[in-house]
Amino acid sequence: MTEELLEAVRQGRPHEVPELLGALEAAEREALPARLKAIRAEVRGWGWDQGERRRRVRHALLVAGAGCHTGAAATASWIGARDLRDRQAPPHRLVLSVLRGRDPRWLGDVAHRLAGRAATAREDYPLIRGLVERSGCPVPVADGYVHGWVDSVARKRVLGDLSADPQAPVLVPRLFRTAALSDWLVWQEGWVAALAGLPKAGVVAREVLVDGCVARLPRGGSPSEVRFLLELLRALELTEEEERARTADWAGIAAHAPSPAAAHAQAVLGRLAMAGEVSARQLAEVSSSVLFRAEKKLVRAQLVLAGKALRRDAGAAGELLPVVAEVFGHADTALQERALKLVGRHLDGVGPQVRAALADSAAVLLSPAHRAAAVEVFGALPEPEGPGAAYVELLPPPPEPRPLAPAAEGRELVEEVAALLHSFDPDPMDTERALDGLVRAAHDDPDALREALLPLLPGLWWYDGGLLDARHLRGAQLFAAALAGRVGLDELRRPPGAPARRYCVHERLAHVPVARAREAAFRALTDPLPFLLATPTWRTGGLEPSVLVERLAAYRRLGARPGTHDVAQALLRVRRTGPGVREAAEAAAALGTAEGGRLAAWLAEGAGFGAVARTRAEPPRPGSPDAGAGAGAGAGAPGRRIEVGTRENLLVQHQFPPAFRPLGRPWSWTGRDGGCHCRPGGAGDGLAVLPQDRETLAAWLLPLASRCADAGERDGALALPALAEGGGEAGPALRLALACGLGARHAEDRLAAVDALLVLAARGELDAGGLGGDLAELVAAGTVKVNRLADALRTTAASGAYATVWAVLAGALPGLLGGEVPRGTGEILAVAADCAERCGAATRADGAAPVGLAELAARSGSTQLVAQARRLAGALR
Repeated sequence: MTEELLEAVRQGRPHEVPELLGALEAAEREALPARLKAIRAEVRGWGWDQGERRRRVRHALLVAGAGCHTGAAATASWIGARDLRDRQAPPHRLVLSVLRGRDPRWLGDVAHRLAGRAATAREDYPLIRGLVERSGCPVPVADGYVHGWVDSVARKRVLGDLSADPQAPVLVPRLFRTAALSDWLVWQEGWVAALAGLPKAGVVAREVLVDGCVARLPRGGSPSEVRFLLELLRALELTEEEERARTADWAGIAAHAPSPAAAHAQAVLGRLAMAGEVSARQLAEVSSSVLFRAEKKLVRAQLVLAGKALRRDAGAAGELLPVVAEVFGHADTALQERALKLVGRHLDGVGPQVRAALADSAAVLLSPAHRAAAVEVFGALPEPEGPGAAYVELLPPPPEPRPLAPAAEGRELVEEVAALLHSFDPDPMDTERALDGLVRAAHDDPDALREALLPLLPGLWWYDGGLLDARHLRGAQLFAAALAGRVGLDELRRPPGAPARRYCVHERLAHVPVARAREAAFRALTDPLPFLLATPTWRTGGLEPSVLVERLAAYRRLGARPGTHDVAQALLRVRRTGPGVREAAEAAAALGTAEGGRLAAWLAEGAGFGAVARTRAEPPRPGSPDAGAGAGAGAGAPGRRIEVGTRENLLVQHQFPPAFRPLGRPWSWTGRDGGCHCRPGGAGDGLAVLPQDRETLAAWLLPLASRCADAGERDGALALPALAEGGGEAGPALRLALACGLGARHAEDRLAAVDALLVLAARGELDAGGLGGDLAELVAAGTVKVNRLADALRTTAASGAYATVWAVLAGALPGLLGGEVPRGTGEILAVAADCAERCGAATRADGAAPVGLAELAARSGSTQLVAQARRLAGALR
């Protein structure tokens, strides 16, 4: 009978297992687990082509193992094993049938162990509930079981009366304590009404639901979770007594919860305050937190509440006005004005000391635009510290180049290689350092290196099996695979060809390090290199010319033959301008070697290998297919287009190995297509190949950066800080890529662009006026949204770079205000006014009022656009 059971398992017939298992003696059952484990191990190795058979066998194994294990822990571990599951639900009914007749306490133990398995408890809810009902044990309250209960209730088309569910009294209070609210609970209609009806039925105390919602709201969560909790609170219709008993909770929600919940708490606190249930001190404490929130709506509402409280109780001025005065420093000058008026109306209710403190706050924090109004409120104001002195721009110090540490040796090298072998996206500089260490170790003692690396390889996807295609591996992985014999010598000997012409520029870059690693691996097995010539000096990827000359001299002394790809990469990485270049060129020529002569000629050339040909935004020609429909950096706005390109470089195409030649081909992009579909990310590989040609890299990055702005993609601008720290020209391509990054949809891309802007400014390489002009064109093209740009520039200015941001905006405002003013320009003008006031733009060379500002400031009305135009015009007088 045992063999029949095992055969049913091997054939994937789970429905036969309960009957066959029931016919076994106890001793036969105890012997089964070991044999089932052997089948389980065999199934793990099956390929994708046996998917249906594997599913059936897994289910049969699950049922058989559940029925033959005797320990509760072992049984729960077997049932919950991930390798016995697939996309289909496990056969819970069959598992219940094989557990029939077990001791109730044992069943309860299994039930609670399964409920405690976070990965599978939700899926196993039907099984666990069956075990709970059979055993009579307490209902589990783990998150997975709670979510499973919600799922089972939600599968009904219409939610029934939860009061009839025997588990509701235990599980409903746990709904609010799970790490995340169940999706069904949040999205399915009927839950609010069903839960709100439980107190009337006497199933769950009203306080449980109220406290559950109130305690959950400060934790935040998704908008749908917050909406569900607020709807439940409204459905419960809290009494004044219930609201008053939770005053401290409302204060915490108003201070820290998401905006909708904070607004609800504000409304409750307002009712309590008007009823005299909130003291002036309590209201001041709440206001001190709410008035610092970013949401202007909440700040305005809190100022209104403070005003009502002051009208009700004039004696509260001493507590509330110092808190209100903190709004004098708010970024929104309209809110500053509201706060100043509120303080002015109730200033008579405070003593001399408080009045003096309020005046000091006004002098220090208020925008200069409100200084005249503040003088009317307070009389003479103390002169703020600093404006009498010259403005000082606070830029971060220029980033110092960080040297790349020498190649590791021995155990340290093995540890670094182990980390790289298991890394999905290793740092290019870490790869460079490890690759140099591997080359050196292979030259000194290849057998010892192989012996040290072999224990690291089992378990890697490429290790088990036959020979591999070298194109599937990179860097340290390729080198280790070659030493382990997983890449054939013939495969490595075959020179890597150039990528096809249809490949995008990013694939051209990615081909270079692969080709160089292949060469290093091949030479390690045939004619080991003593070390790599192209290993960077700096973590930016740059290579000092004097260091490269020293390495070439060492090769000459050793009589070693350099690798062709290694030499080519070294030339692209070496610094070609600045101090010591001429001396290095002379020393390289004096070596008398072919490589020394190539280096001397390369350094004498000096210019970047692929300068930018054009970067401009312009309307298409009349009558062209794009006329009237245009393309704005990929997405398109009528009549405008970005054009960028790199020139042909015949030296690279004719004198470099095939893998490098595509880098010298001409390339252009007009914004009419996506450019490519490569995965955006850091500058890593590109900077590692061309660290001295950031303008070329910026041109190639532009399609990815523009998609962050006009298509809302992620991570396409993350390379900008590294590009800003690179070498070579910082020209129009880098400027355009930076402009797209400043208008990116996602905050992390905008922050990367801000960092890059500050790096360029600190290094004295920022063409602020040119960047401003590019921004205006991109806004007109529809590529950059004004609100995103305002957020990025506001963040930049907040770092202390007010003059830098003003210089950028001085270049952008003529384009933004010269025609139809884009929607949201009021935010830009607010940033410009703040920067102009702080840096004293009226006294600067770029302090002239931009065209169109006077006309805009002369308009009637009090919109943000007009108000900020007046403020900026006043700051520039």
